Amino acid sequence: MTDSPQITAIKLSNYQWNNLMKLNGDTPLVSIVTPVFNSANFLPETLNSIRTQTFEDFEHLVVDDGSTDESVSILERYASQDVRIRIIRLKGNNGPAKARNAAIESARGRYIAFVDSDDLWLPQKLELQLAFMAEKQAPVSFTSYLKMTEGGVNTGGIVKAMAMVSYKNLLKSNFIGCSTAIYDTQLVGKVFMPDILKRQDYGLWLKIAKAGHIAYGMSTPLVRYRLRENSVSSNKFVAAKYHWKVLREVETVGLIRSVFYFIQYAYLGIRKQRT
Repeated sequence: MTDSPQITAIKLSNYQWNNLMKLNGDTPLVSIVTPVFNSANFLPETLNSIRTQTFEDFEHLVVDDGSTDESVSILERYASQDVRIRIIRLKGNNGPAKARNAAIESARGRYIAFVDSDDLWLPQKLELQLAFMAEKQAPVSFTSYLKMTEGGVNTGGIVKAMAMVSYKNLLKSNFIGCSTAIYDTQLVGKVFMPDILKRQDYGLWLKIAKAGHIAYGMSTPLVRYRLRENSVSSNKFVAAKYHWKVLREVETVGLIRSVFYFIQYAYLGIRKQRT
């Protein structure tokens, strides 16, 4: 583990925070969504990074998607210690889209946030990002994030968030890290992920952006992203295949435009590798 980066962000006054909280009544302000499948090796660290947030008005919806390892017993132990953790158990293995959607369906919070079961939030993530969203009146927000190895060692790499992302931007590439993202249901409604095997989060951002909403990015890194071996993000061919699938089958973009955006995707991928 490395020291957390220096964090700077706009702060809301107590009066502003109180008004924001009152808008949501007695329900938690934030619903955090985490799909789990055989994540026992990483789950305790992820759960602890959520439990120790400086902003505490949240529920953590953890969806077990048919795990066969110790994930369920870990979840039950943590849930017994923290009433904010709500476990949803699905029959069989349904995939991350159905797991996340089950949590979104059950979510009570105004804001829906995402964190994967192997990623980590820095302690002030919620506090600073919610203040940023309130200041920007942002329907969707995301942040920069730090890269770490599968074993949790910081690589020194950082993926910097763009200041703003529109639908046209997103057609070129997925600029939003899933574990960094939050959307406001009061501004965009409760939006679900497309039921596809990979890139479900990308499909969600496209769906929201296509309705005319802009996603706002924070330059401050507030998440540590774990680079897993044999993941989609590490397999460039599989990632490219599913990017094309989202363009053609989810967004039903025409062939010529899809080719144009796919070329942009490839170019951005090459440029990213060189930086």
